[in-house]
Amino acid sequence: MKFGIFDQNDRSGRPLAQQYEERMQLAELYDQLGFHCYHMSEHHATPLSMTPSQSVLSAALIQRTKNLRICPLVYLLPIHHPWRLAEEICMLDHMSNGRFEFGIGKGASPHEIEALGVDPADAAPRYAESFELIKKFFSSDSLDFKGKYWHFDKVPVEMKPLQQPYPATWYALASPESTVWPAQQRMNIVCGGPVARIRAITDRFRAEWAKAQGPDAGEPLMGINRYVIVSETDEHALEIGRKGWPTFYDNFIKLWRKHGTEPVNAKLPPSFDELLATGHAVAGSADTVRAQLTQQLEEGNLNYLIGSFMFGNMPHADAVASIKRFAADVMPALREIETVAA
Repeated sequence: MKFGIFDQNDRSGRPLAQQYEERMQLAELYDQLGFHCYHMSEHHATPLSMTPSQSVLSAALIQRTKNLRICPLVYLLPIHHPWRLAEEICMLDHMSNGRFEFGIGKGASPHEIEALGVDPADAAPRYAESFELIKKFFSSDSLDFKGKYWHFDKVPVEMKPLQQPYPATWYALASPESTVWPAQQRMNIVCGGPVARIRAITDRFRAEWAKAQGPDAGEPLMGINRYVIVSETDEHALEIGRKGWPTFYDNFIKLWRKHGTEPVNAKLPPSFDELLATGHAVAGSADTVRAQLTQQLEEGNLNYLIGSFMFGNMPHADAVASIKRFAADVMPALREIETVAA
């Protein structure tokens, strides 16, 4: 079992310079405590993320950490120039000495895509073409590409990533039927959807992985994201979550409210107690958190847990205390969980 971090870096109400510095301090803490990877989202025109440039944030994180891997989860490919993005990935991989990874997606919000001048109807085909082009960039010395959206006529490629053929890639999915393509692409996955469906996703993904990659390919990372708060008592952890969540939820829903719409897949409830009831948040003493996460990880047959330890207007000190308790009193037991073959 490995442990990661997922950070939306939503608006906390504190000055941005302070918020950025506090996130750097948390990254240093994650690094010291043995976490595997720091993942961050990409959002635009919404307070859900105050770090819309993942590459800029990644470059800063690289300078403040030594062992922690850094992974945008995900780059919104429809809004990026694929050549520029491939160059940035190469830079970040070398700057980190091979600690960089990246996820890809077409975006969950049509409003964000449209705000940046891309027709949401074009998001899926632009995403597919961009990923094809980025892979060709990594494997070519000269790029000759004729697509619907991008054209390159024997343009010299002067960079390659440090990790070959390219850094590990990630894909988010919510159904067993969506596992075929990422297995063929040799991707790690983050599973979404109701807790009861996670096992069906991981079983199917393992089967598709073995079919596509062969018996000696090793096991990819299969993770879930959970909001996690560990405190000295269940009551205090719940108090922290109940205070921090309304700010996060308002940040999450603001752009959707502006357009009079709701998320199709990535829905979140307005109250922290409702979030707890779905299993997407776990809050309490170390004993409570350890027991609940053990059950979820074993039932899902997962080998990677991604925690969101800071959200909304949660005080920095509360996040630090929670992370330290998680590392000292929860991680050691969860690390012993073993997965089983599909």
